[in-house]
Amino acid sequence: MNNQPYDIPTRHWPPRLSYPWFSWGKLWRRRALRRQSIVRVDAIGLEHLQRALLAGQGILLTPNHSFHWDSYCLLEAADRLNCPFYIMTAWQVFQQSRWFERTFMQRCGCFSVDRESNDLTAIKTAVDILQHRREPLVIFPEGDVYHTNDRITPLRDGAAAMAMLAARKTQRTVVIIPTAIKRWFVDDPHPSMTKTVEKIEQRLYWRPERSLPLDRRILRVAEGLLSLIELERFGQPRTGSLTDRKTEVSHAILESAEQRYGIQVVQGKLPERVKEVRRRIIQQRHERAPLADDVARAQWADDMEDMFLVTQLYSYPGDYLMANPTWERLAETVDKLEEDALGAPYPTPRGRSVVQVGFSDPIELPSGKAQSLSASELTSTLHSRIQELLHTMNQNFDRNLDIP
Repeated sequence: MNNQPYDIPTRHWPPRLSYPWFSWGKLWRRRALRRQSIVRVDAIGLEHLQRALLAGQGILLTPNHSFHWDSYCLLEAADRLNCPFYIMTAWQVFQQSRWFERTFMQRCGCFSVDRESNDLTAIKTAVDILQHRREPLVIFPEGDVYHTNDRITPLRDGAAAMAMLAARKTQRTVVIIPTAIKRWFVDDPHPSMTKTVEKIEQRLYWRPERSLPLDRRILRVAEGLLSLIELERFGQPRTGSLTDRKTEVSHAILESAEQRYGIQVVQGKLPERVKEVRRRIIQQRHERAPLADDVARAQWADDMEDMFLVTQLYSYPGDYLMANPTWERLAETVDKLEEDALGAPYPTPRGRSVVQVGFSDPIELPSGKAQSLSASELTSTLHSRIQELLHTMNQNFDRNLDIP
């Protein structure tokens, strides 16, 4: 995973959508996809989105966050409709980009959000888009790229809450269209994956185990990396399944931080617990920074790094790879290891791949204050619908495509 700075953003970047800029950006987006060896993007169920546009509805798209260039694939559907999308984007993306890149993103409909706080400016922007704008709004409710394309991680409630807020006071219907993005390889990625695994083995000062199947080598590397973390945290490696061990490490780190910052331990979604610890660190840094000594500053930095480590561990479902070791699941796991163990900013392209963007039946939201669902219930429905759509896309996909 990519580590990002967490702090109070210095400013908000609003959308400045321009149809000509969006049209020009098609060349840039497609060039980026070619560099990632994505040779084809298909849109499935595009008629659901077309009907909502023709009806003048406020549209929220809630795609899974499957890989780093999934938003470019999603915008292929926008190109075919000749209708740009607004995209809620983490403020860190703007902060770390150059001036022209920030301008380009804004002109193509992106606007910033501080995901670690109640960002009222971003919320108002999203609600206004759903209430008044023709163009759909895109929010990735998973928040982070976890590289588990077949399995949706728990969604954050924010997307559903904003859609419900927009629907309360509007003259038009607001709908959520569950959206799924899935990538498959048409070239065998094993040669590229093997090279990456060997680099990690060498980083661990191991002799490459070329006689083992690749999935076993990947698990061996994962266990070795986890053992190093356990050695640092507990003084010795633990026994048991990888799932139980990474859970034990994560909870030990979280509980220590929660105690340090006076957070009542609630056994909720792990990303939400991480978010709360980050929020407390940011708050203390800004309230106490003028009087803080080096020890306090070092503790804040260490705790922020620990939250990133917990998020990294969370991104590795213990049964994801061995339950179904497809090319895609193998590659996703190696991609994460390449980022986490080798420090790669982005994973290596591993061969030609194709992507499908699927749109499901819209969920129409009731208007007015008497809404039958809560945000958490609606989020649960979205999770199920996106996962079901991914499952259907996987079942219907034919790897023997005619790719030139």
